[in-house]
Amino acid sequence: MTSSYPIDEILPALKTAVLDNPSVVLQAPPGAGKTTRVPLALLDILPAGKGRLVMLEPRRIAAVAAARWMAHLLGEEVGRTVGYSIRFDSKISGDTRIEVVTEGILTRRIQADPSLKKTAMVIFDEFHERSLQADLALALCLDARKHLREDLKILVMSATLESAPLAALLGDAPVIASHGKIFPVQERYPDENRNLFPAAQAAAAVATALQETNGDILVFLPGAGEIRACAEALRPLAERGKEIAIHPLYGDLPFEEQERAILPGPMRKIVLATNIAETSLTIEGVQVVIDSGLTRRLQYDPATGLNRLITVTASKASAEQRKGRAGRLGPGICYRLYGKHTFQSMIPYAPPEILISDLSALVLDLAAWGVKESSELAWLDAPPKPAWDTARELLQDLGALDGSGAITSKGKDMARLPLQPRLARLLLRAQELDCAQLGVDLAALLSERDILRRNPEA
Repeated sequence: MTSSYPIDEILPALKTAVLDNPSVVLQAPPGAGKTTRVPLALLDILPAGKGRLVMLEPRRIAAVAAARWMAHLLGEEVGRTVGYSIRFDSKISGDTRIEVVTEGILTRRIQADPSLKKTAMVIFDEFHERSLQADLALALCLDARKHLREDLKILVMSATLESAPLAALLGDAPVIASHGKIFPVQERYPDENRNLFPAAQAAAAVATALQETNGDILVFLPGAGEIRACAEALRPLAERGKEIAIHPLYGDLPFEEQERAILPGPMRKIVLATNIAETSLTIEGVQVVIDSGLTRRLQYDPATGLNRLITVTASKASAEQRKGRAGRLGPGICYRLYGKHTFQSMIPYAPPEILISDLSALVLDLAAWGVKESSELAWLDAPPKPAWDTARELLQDLGALDGSGAITSKGKDMARLPLQPRLARLLLRAQELDCAQLGVDLAALLSERDILRRNPEA
């Protein structure tokens, strides 16, 4: 392996800390190289006979990209020493020592094998995103180590999260910090077009950036609807002979299209992305970032009883990470489509999903684990009691839990399905009524975030 990443400087200290401690916290900014350098470095100190290094990535495209790059560094095909497991796809073998997985995969694996027999270490990457599944997986790993696997190693890696509370949760774990290397990024706050919809505002900023700058352009927009609207607004530029390629990048996009967005191409590239591109993904060639200052956040909707995505102002930490994307390869430029006052008034960090989301899936997973009360586990942020009680009542109404909070046979069937509990119960009931296909169709429609692929700004 080459020594061209900022994270390399602290790898000796990290190895020592991992050998001497059950848990370690690693803090390093985006671009330091932690996602791909750290797992490979730890292979030297964790014998193959102790099991695999399982690394949690919050997104499919990041999981696959990380596995492929590590395999490339070893001069191998993915699936040998380094592999991955994501929903509907897996490339591993008997020789695999590093397995990159997505959040749901890890949670279900722990449920199926509480002792994690074939796992030597679990690495939580991008833990600062604080997804519900990541918090759950960490709580389950800590519980498994306490009762079943005292030798299980845990490494939590974060770009922006405050390290002290996390280190305390992990038993006063040592904190290793890498400062990374970010080139200077010039901030620009264009005054024009502030009253336009986000997609139109972003399209105008792209047109300006094409004239004023060089290099590929990464545009942050809140969701798929805005991305499609912006792509449509930019289409005339491409048709007028501009040598540009427009690539959307968001979670619901077919995987092949996501890959095209991050791979190098012959033309100047404009990547229109959600917050999927904030951290672990590296998009080569980006020198310009355009930030709408908006993001989608998962939040419980009492009207439907389900989580839904709402559009909110991004956090200050998120805005800084987006800006840093322009300075990973050299000096860059960041166009912020909001005022300096708005930036200063942003909340420091996005709230953890566990504090604002529907907890019915979490409560069901924990009931399957044998936990009836959240206080039985260790949390960075404990689930709020009102939300916990509401989720428990719902699960009892659905027949997933009995009166004491223990999981029922029906609840076990629901927990095996990768659906929200309401939709899992719908599917099981459809099967009972001999109309399973209708149940599948309804569950798919209700799970879809954007059924009609509608332009919200039309």
